[in-house]
Amino acid sequence: MRSARVLVVGGSGFVGRHLVAALAAAGAEVTVPTRRRERAKHLILLPTVEAVEADIGDSKALARLAAGHDALINLVGVLHSRRGLRSERGPYDYGPDFARAHVELPHAAVAACRAAGVRRLLHMSALGAARDAPSEYLRSKGIGEEVVLAADDLAVTVFRPSVIFGPDDRFLNLFARLAAYLPLLAVACPQARFQPVYVGDVVRSFLAALERPETAGRRYELCGPRVYTLLELMQYVCRVTGRRRLVVGLPERLSRLQAWLMEFAPVPLLTRDNLRSMRVPSVCAPCEGGPLPFGLQPVALEVAAPGWLAHSGAKERYPLLRWRARR
Repeated sequence: MRSARVLVVGGSGFVGRHLVAALAAAGAEVTVPTRRRERAKHLILLPTVEAVEADIGDSKALARLAAGHDALINLVGVLHSRRGLRSERGPYDYGPDFARAHVELPHAAVAACRAAGVRRLLHMSALGAARDAPSEYLRSKGIGEEVVLAADDLAVTVFRPSVIFGPDDRFLNLFARLAAYLPLLAVACPQARFQPVYVGDVVRSFLAALERPETAGRRYELCGPRVYTLLELMQYVCRVTGRRRLVVGLPERLSRLQAWLMEFAPVPLLTRDNLRSMRVPSVCAPCEGGPLPFGLQPVALEVAAPGWLAHSGAKERYPLLRWRARR
């Protein structure tokens, strides 16, 4: 890993921040393209990390950035998309934001690798991603997988994680914020199944793959050690944060109504497409090596999450907020 040069697309996001820090700690030189350099200021302080303002959707600009690097890692993903079925490449059966992030960007990444002579490409997908999946999110993710794996001239590795949790996630922490203000928590699609994976385990998997040429052309599922329903996860967060709340699972019709109403929010917490995604269990297929590849042992949610969830008061949250701001 030492002296390797790695371009991390999506490096200023949740998983990206942890992966870039780990790459820097391993001695790699890391470039992080970002639309606004201010968003990546916490990464600039890391040794051997450079944040560059660039349009990552432009394959020519991405190729210029990729030049001289040994690997490109694509972590870009979005959970919601605006309405509309048309994007720059033409009509799709999913929204334009899904098209740009999950399909067009993988096309641009493959083109950039070929133009810059970068042979190694690591790509983040999602469990349940497939061309015929029920949600726009999973369909677009599935097609993005096909795009990168079809590049036979590149050494491509794809990772398919379940929902990822960590100190600065938008999953368990969102539940904790809702529990702090709402006396009643109405959970849509309460029986949706997840196998949450710790962000540190995702990072370890990416680092291990970079050192293993035999992972080229392979897809790896990433999960934690235990399966939960969405209702169980919400109840767990309430217990750990010390919030005594009534947690109620909504039936199908009310789940759809709640999602439809939330779609009108400036930043939707839930959409009908999210509901369709949750109908596909985000659970790893049983395998002899366990829920993580390369012999890695997963960190349990009950071991990691209390470290930040238990401190739910304003004073207790202050050190965590300072850590997130890298101050």
